[in-house]
Amino acid sequence: MDDAAYAQILAGLNEEQRAAVTSDAKVLVIRAGAGSGKTRVLTRRIAYGAATDSLDARRVLALTFTRKAAGELNHRLRQLGLRQSAAAGTFHAIALAQLRQRWEQRGETAPTLLDRKVGFVARLVPRANDRTTPFDLVTEIEWAKARRILPEQYAEAARIADRKPPFEPERVARIYEDYEAAKAKRNLIDFDDILILCGRQLQRDRNAAEAFRWSFRHIFVDEFQDVNPLQFALLKMFVGPDPDLCVVGDARQAIYAWNGADSSYLDGFTSHFPGAGEVALHQNYRSTPEILRCASAVLPAQDALTPTRPSGSTPSISSHLDDRAEARAIARSLRNAHTSKTRWRDMAVLVRTNAQVALLADALADADVPINARGDGKLIDRPEVLDAIDQMERLGLPLDAGLDDLAHRLAVADDATDETDSTADESNLPSERRSVLEAFIRLGRDHVAIDPTSSVRSFVDAVKAGSNETAVASGDRVDVTTFHAAKGLEWEVVHVAGMERGLSPIGHAKTDDAIAEEHRLIYVALTRARRDLHVHWAQERRFGDRQSKRNPSPLLDVIGAAARGVDVRGARSRSAKNAASVRKGLQATNGGPRLKRDESDPVFQALKKWRLSVAKANDVPAFVIFNDKTLHAIASERPTNEASLLGVSGIGPTKAAQYGEEVLRLVAEST
Repeated sequence: MDDAAYAQILAGLNEEQRAAVTSDAKVLVIRAGAGSGKTRVLTRRIAYGAATDSLDARRVLALTFTRKAAGELNHRLRQLGLRQSAAAGTFHAIALAQLRQRWEQRGETAPTLLDRKVGFVARLVPRANDRTTPFDLVTEIEWAKARRILPEQYAEAARIADRKPPFEPERVARIYEDYEAAKAKRNLIDFDDILILCGRQLQRDRNAAEAFRWSFRHIFVDEFQDVNPLQFALLKMFVGPDPDLCVVGDARQAIYAWNGADSSYLDGFTSHFPGAGEVALHQNYRSTPEILRCASAVLPAQDALTPTRPSGSTPSISSHLDDRAEARAIARSLRNAHTSKTRWRDMAVLVRTNAQVALLADALADADVPINARGDGKLIDRPEVLDAIDQMERLGLPLDAGLDDLAHRLAVADDATDETDSTADESNLPSERRSVLEAFIRLGRDHVAIDPTSSVRSFVDAVKAGSNETAVASGDRVDVTTFHAAKGLEWEVVHVAGMERGLSPIGHAKTDDAIAEEHRLIYVALTRARRDLHVHWAQERRFGDRQSKRNPSPLLDVIGAAARGVDVRGARSRSAKNAASVRKGLQATNGGPRLKRDESDPVFQALKKWRLSVAKANDVPAFVIFNDKTLHAIASERPTNEASLLGVSGIGPTKAAQYGEEVLRLVAEST
C-alpha cells in the first residue's frame, strides 16, 4: 500500500474511528453517535479496504436510506481517489434494478409500479367520509408489509403493537386483502412488493443469488437502526451464508418504529451475526458542549457522547403568547443572526408536524426571510425534470446516453454568450432550475452505476421507489422542516418550534415505547445544531378554526436545567440509585425487618388525596394511577424535576408524561 495513500485515508481519524476503519473483522457493527463522523468512517473503511486489497471496490454495495446519502457517499469516495466508485443506493432501488434485469433476461413483462397508493386505496373504501382515512389506511398497510405481516395476521398484530387504525382492525385487514388482490389483478406492484419479490427471487433461484453475491461481495449499510424486518430479511439474502458486511447505526436516533423500523437488529446485531466485530464512536464533532448537554438530557442515562468543539453560547428557551408571536420572534432572530459569516442556508427551523411547516413558512416569508420549506414536491415531479425525461424518451435514448445529452446541453448553455443565438432551452434557465437538472443528472449517473443497462423509464421507477425525498431549492435560504426530515442534516443555528405538551412529545404517543421514540426524535432535532440552539413554545396555538391553550413540553424542564449547567444525566443516575435503595428498604431482605413507611408524611398524604381524585375522575381503582409503594417512594425521594421523577420506582415515561406535572407541584407545595 502506498504510504501517501495510507496517510490520506487515515488522516484526521481519532482512535475509535481508526479502529473502525482498519478492523479486519469480516462482519462489523459500528455504533456511531450523532456527529461522530459515521460517513467519514464508512467511506474510509471502503477506501482502506481497496488500498489494502482486502476488498474489490468494483464489488462494493452501499445500502442507504436516501438517494442523497448514496450520492454523498460516492462523492467522498471519489475525493479519496477511488476512481471505481462503489455502487450505492436505497434498498428499493437496488432491489428494483435486480428485478428488472431478471425480467429482461427472461423476456417477461415487468409489472407497473404503483407509486401513488392513496387514490388506489380510496377506491376500495368508497363510503369513507374522512378525507384522511385513505392515507391512514396506506400507513397501516405499509407498516404491516414492512413488518412482514400478512392480511390475515394484521388484526392480531395491530392490537399487540397498540396501533390506532382508522377502522377496527378486522376491517383494515379486509381492505388490506382487497388491496393486494386488486394489485395482482392489474399487474401492479408497490414499493414494498419490490423488496418481497427480490427476496423471493434470490431465495428460489440459486443462480440469481450467486450472481448477485458475486457482483456485490462487500456490503455496507448506513443508518442500520432504521431497517425494518422486510429489509433485514432481504439483507440476509443479499449477504448469504458467508457474509462480508459492515453496518453503521445509532440506537439513539431510532425514530421510525411507527413505520415498521426495528432498532433491535442494531442492538442485537451480534446475535444475528455471531462473532461480529464491534466498534463504538463516542466523540461528537458537530455540536458545542452546551447543545450536546441539552440534547443528551432528554434521553435516559447511557453512554454519553464526548464533545470536541469549544464551549459556545447557552441554548435558549422562549415562551410566546401564541404561535403567530412565536413565528415573528423566530423571524426576528433569524434576521439578526444573518451576517456575512452566517448565511441563511446555515440556519433552520424544525417542527414536529407538517402542519407547523406551512404556518411557519408563511410567517417567515411575510417577514422577508428566504425559506426552503422541505415538502414542496419530489425531484422527479419538477417540471424541468419531467421535460427532460420526456425528451429523452422521445429521442429513444438509453439512460446513460440521455444523461450525457442533457449534461452536454447544460454545458453548451454555460458557454453561450449574449451574441450567441442559442436555441437550447437551458440557456436561460434560472439557477434554481439548473441546480435541479444537475441533481437529476447526478441521480441518474448513480443509478447507472447500479444498473448499467437501465432505461429512462426504469430509472424513473427506481427514483419513485426510493424514499420520500423532496426537491430542495437552491440558493441561500433558511430550511423549515420537520424533526423527521431533518435527520442526517445539520446547521449552525437551529430553532426548534412548538415544544409543547401534545406536540413534543406528540399527544398520541401513549405507550412507553412510543414516548421513548418521541424523546429520541427530540434528541435528533436538538443535535442538528452546531453552534446556536433556540427552543420555543407558544401559550396558545391555532388548530384549524380553534385556538387552544398550550402547556410547555414536560421535556423543557430537563432541557432548561441542562442549559443552566445542571448535570441532568448524573441526577437521573443518582436518582435511580436512590430509588433502588428505597425499593430495597421497602422489601424484606434476608428475613430482616421491613423499612417503616411514614404514613403521616405530608407529601404522601397530599399524593394520596390527589390519587383518589384522579382515580374517581377516570373511574378506575386508585392503584391504577400509582400504588402505595410508588407514592412512598415519591415522598421519600422528593423529586424536583422530570429527571429525578423518572428515577423513582414505578414511574416510567408514560406515567411521567401523564401525571408528572401535578406530582412535582404537589411535592413542591407539600415539602
